Amino acid sequence: MSEMIITVEGSFDAHHPAERGTVRLSAGCQGGARDAVITKTKQLHAALAGEVQSMLDGTKGPVTWWSADRMQVWASQPWNKDGKQLPHVHYAAVSLEVKFSDLGRLAVWAEQVAMREGVTVQGIDWALTEVTKNLLTLDAQDRAVKHAIAKASAYARSLGLSTVRPLAIADPGMLGDDSRPSSFAPALLMERSAGNGSSNGALDLKPEEITIAARVHARFAAV
Repeated sequence: MSEMIITVEGSFDAHHPAERGTVRLSAGCQGGARDAVITKTKQLHAALAGEVQSMLDGTKGPVTWWSADRMQVWASQPWNKDGKQLPHVHYAAVSLEVKFSDLGRLAVWAEQVAMREGVTVQGIDWALTEVTKNLLTLDAQDRAVKHAIAKASAYARSLGLSTVRPLAIADPGMLGDDSRPSSFAPALLMERSAGNGSSNGALDLKPEEITIAARVHARFAAV
């Protein structure tokens, strides 16, 4: 009896609570006097940087890393409702990112700084540690392969066949034929982000679950 070729996709999704959170925020001012705007923005940035630095400990946290971009300074000359051009308005802003290992401290600090004049919390990026991410990825890939074997075996039984033999296994789209890649990579980390806030304007500081999705394409011979 000739062999029957069966090609399947195996998949597995793993879910894990976030272990890290990176707060993205902007600090800046605006006004009619350029020098005053720059000075005030520098002071605001220095205050935030001092707070973050006091919490920084790469091993113990609560802050394990932070960064700040260069200050951006620009101006605009608005028009009033009568079509008259008004004096220049000057702006200055600096963006910061602060990564927390202690998500409770993250929530407290983010709520506090969000109340300050000139500070906007733009969002929070939730993530896993590299150790957890790698472990989950390896496990998800293993389970995706097992899922592919189970699917192929089920197809074979439906055809009255009893044995399946693996011929090839690959990342989606790499079997060298017309197999189409799925919308997921073979091991895709989907790090969830919290936006500016909920519909009532409050910050959403609840950590997201992180999903590790594994997809494989496999080909079997069944007899």
